[in-house]
Amino acid sequence: MPYAPSIALLVIDLQPDFMPGGALACHDGDAIVPGIAALLASRRYTTVVATQDWHPPGHASFASSHPERAPFDTISLHGQPQVLWPDHCVQGTPGAALATDVDWTPVDLILRKGTRPQVDSYSAFQENHGPDGTRPTTGLAGWLRERGIEEVHVCGLARDYCVLWSAQDAAAAGFRVRFLWDLTRPVTPSGDAPTRTALEAAGIAIEHT
Repeated sequence: MPYAPSIALLVIDLQPDFMPGGALACHDGDAIVPGIAALLASRRYTTVVATQDWHPPGHASFASSHPERAPFDTISLHGQPQVLWPDHCVQGTPGAALATDVDWTPVDLILRKGTRPQVDSYSAFQENHGPDGTRPTTGLAGWLRERGIEEVHVCGLARDYCVLWSAQDAAAAGFRVRFLWDLTRPVTPSGDAPTRTALEAAGIAIEHT
């Protein structure tokens, strides 16, 4: 049964670098690929958006860009905490491609994020804080509203970062949000409890498929 046309699906960063063997592998990250592939193939959503982490080489969020620092250290970047990641999803590399085991034909928009060398971007809706202290919009909220979207369902990687931030920003922008928990995976399972707390605080429905 198709969903109402006012409901959109957001597939966040389903890319090889976030799966086992990738540069920044999420725990069991490849396990959600068949479920998301089946969801897209079902054509239950009339509007589908996929995001793609798409960093230039030497991105400010990479530990390799900060001498004396190691992956998963935290620094202050533009006045905000910034986790330093292994180099990942570098533009044009195989690890940055969308997962090849998915038919992306139903996708209406592929939104590339993290493209600015000095600004990270977890959320599909806003970049992280930049040098001026603001979080610039990606334009996605307006794009969805112009298509009559009132509710978004989010899935993908990573549960405790990009999917969480996207869900929170969607709620803050006034959309109803469902978090498709079983079609997400975290960087580490220890992040699950704080993620649930953050979702509940934002009034976001957690759905188990």
